Amino acid sequence: MSNIRLFFEKSLSLNFNSKLDKTQSHYLSKVMRINVGQSFSLFNQSGEWEAKVQSILKGIVEFSIIKKLRSASNEKEIWLAFAPIKLNYLNLMIQKATEIGVTRFIPILTERTIVRKLNEKRINKIIIEASEQSNRLKVPSLDKLTKLDTFLKSNQNTNIIFGDLNTDNKKIDFNDKDPLCILIGPEGDFSIKERENILKLKNILPLKINDNILRSETAAISMISIISFNLLS
Repeated sequence: MSNIRLFFEKSLSLNFNSKLDKTQSHYLSKVMRINVGQSFSLFNQSGEWEAKVQSILKGIVEFSIIKKLRSASNEKEIWLAFAPIKLNYLNLMIQKATEIGVTRFIPILTERTIVRKLNEKRINKIIIEASEQSNRLKVPSLDKLTKLDTFLKSNQNTNIIFGDLNTDNKKIDFNDKDPLCILIGPEGDFSIKERENILKLKNILPLKINDNILRSETAAISMISIISFNLLS
């Protein structure tokens, strides 16, 4: 069985026949050099399946599902609310956060947010590729860019772990709550007023993970790692 994994949006079932899109067909046949009769795997939220290449015509791979490899399992809901940052750092953060276990990305606009537009198509591509590589079944979702005030109003009862350099708290206590939302500030941190509004939330937990000032992507990856480890312990 090949270790090649591809995300497939449509519903999958035994004996299901379909075709890959142009990009995936090129990757499978030209990059990975898979031939007719060889197998690879397809996955989505319903599970993972073994697929066999039936034909490659005009560069398009046609396949048939021959076996179910595993069923979907319940993942812990870990959300990441973040202010967009510069492209290379953002790509790294999205990739690693997906690998570690984030299930939902929530981009937010703050007073000090520098990057105020997102290439959603590019980010979703990174999310899918990271999911394929990391053996995940559930591909994280990406919300539309929203203002911080709107995010706070919509998450009055959400369990939020707030990366806060100004707090003295270094203990995590969330009693396996689900979902958990990690909130990371922009490169210049939240303003005083924004921090005050954040701390008014009902289920907010300010958390200091390091005495040093961390870059946004470093803080995000560090906090997700800590939370994921604690959820698995």
